[in-house]
Amino acid sequence: MSQTSRRVFFVSDRTGITAETLGNSLLTQFDGVDFRSLTFPFVNTDDKARSVVAYINHAAKEDGVRPIVFSTTVTDAVRAQLRGADALFLDLFDTFIPTVEKELQVTWAHASGRAHGRETKQYESRIDAMNFALEHDDGQSLRKLERADVVLIAPSRCGKTPTSLYLALQHGVFAANYPLTDEDLESGQLPGPLKDQKHKLYGLIIDATRLAQIREERRPGSKYASIQQASYELRQATKLYKKFNVPYSDSTNMSVEEIATMVMQEKNLRRQRF
Repeated sequence: MSQTSRRVFFVSDRTGITAETLGNSLLTQFDGVDFRSLTFPFVNTDDKARSVVAYINHAAKEDGVRPIVFSTTVTDAVRAQLRGADALFLDLFDTFIPTVEKELQVTWAHASGRAHGRETKQYESRIDAMNFALEHDDGQSLRKLERADVVLIAPSRCGKTPTSLYLALQHGVFAANYPLTDEDLESGQLPGPLKDQKHKLYGLIIDATRLAQIREERRPGSKYASIQQASYELRQATKLYKKFNVPYSDSTNMSVEEIATMVMQEKNLRRQRF
């Protein structure tokens, strides 16, 4: 394996989500390196740790270069095993915990799974938000729409659904989404069911060429997928947002995470911690 390619292992005694999130955030700062990643979740015994170390050592020998290991394990015996691997071992807890522990004058708990655990009240709130987002996807239901924290509106295929689901899953936000139809865009009026929810609306637009490409994959050769139709709908949607003072974002070059953050900031929605 060349120096521009490196294997990366995320090791955790739970899901590995924290190790992946922090590790990948760091790796995005290094251009020109092909990172090949693999996650080892639920490494919570000596035997499992030894198996992981054996795999890492094999990879190091096979590649001729040390892998990079990001770990968020909390059991001292397991961590000691992992440190013996032939790798650049980065214990993400060791990096920060001692400093925080010293500042708080409180010994850390060595408890696993707290970042993504199933604390009953919070967990049920997130599931409720997910069910709400699914029920109210693309205007399928108007039942208890007043319960929504935000209602995303946009022409078809501008990113309403993934953003709604992300808001629900990651932050427990009750997010509905509603499509702007040709009738809405021609009339220049908000859809009737949304008029009482005007203060909760947030609009999305996207580059017309990109929108046409996305629609072409769904309905090849249709008027719906034409650049003319996409351009028209986006122009009309933008006029509608401005007319009714609906905040909106261009999602063309934004990730779902970035769109969701913009929505939450604009609507002053508090991030839930799960």
